[in-house]
Amino acid sequence: MGGEDIHIGLYQEKDEAIKVASRRTVEVLCQLIDEQLAPGAKVVDLGAGFGGSARYLVKNYEVDVTCLNLSRAQNAVNESLNQKAQLAPLIRVDYGNFEKLSYPDQSFDVVWSQDAFLHSAHKEDVLKEAFRVLKPGGVLVFTDPMQDDQAKKAELQPVLDRIHLDSLASPEVYQAMTKKLGFSDCCYYDHSHQLTTHYRRVLEELEQRRGDLKHCSEAYLEKMKKGLHHWINAGEKNLLRWGFFAVQR
Repeated sequence: MGGEDIHIGLYQEKDEAIKVASRRTVEVLCQLIDEQLAPGAKVVDLGAGFGGSARYLVKNYEVDVTCLNLSRAQNAVNESLNQKAQLAPLIRVDYGNFEKLSYPDQSFDVVWSQDAFLHSAHKEDVLKEAFRVLKPGGVLVFTDPMQDDQAKKAELQPVLDRIHLDSLASPEVYQAMTKKLGFSDCCYYDHSHQLTTHYRRVLEELEQRRGDLKHCSEAYLEKMKKGLHHWINAGEKNLLRWGFFAVQR
């Protein structure tokens, strides 16, 4: 539904197309770190999905992008889309876990990630690896669905059960982790209202296009709808947070 981008969008209208809003997220993230995106800069996208951000970065900033992802199916789609866009020589697609990167120290100018870190139960290890592979002066930029600093676990249990984790990070947790690891001041840009808007749009599209999703079983679609309702309900109760982080090594 988001085209090449499978992450939360920045919506200017509540009924805006998911694809448009999701691409806007990529554009705004780039604007945050424009100085680091000089031609030839090396970028690694952790949890790269279908590689939409990588292709945008290569086309618009002439940077060198490595995509890391733990889904072989998504990596295959990524490589296919790179071929179609004639960008395959410029984008490397690796299978791997962002909790333990195989890249040498100080390999990248930018570590990039969108809505992926939440899936790790060891988020400090992820940030530690990001710090290790960044060059001095390099920047880590990422988004992530989080819990409010004051939210109780019991209130979030339906969401946690959906993603099979015991907890989510929060803005305060990420800020504390980055400081502990030696990053410079952590800039956080809150866009929490967008999370609820996004999941509501996904649910709307799912219901409107249900007849077109013949490759999905009814059981799968019902499970997805139930999970989306949990995210929307938690967002409406102000239990969740989402936004942009930019921190420098």
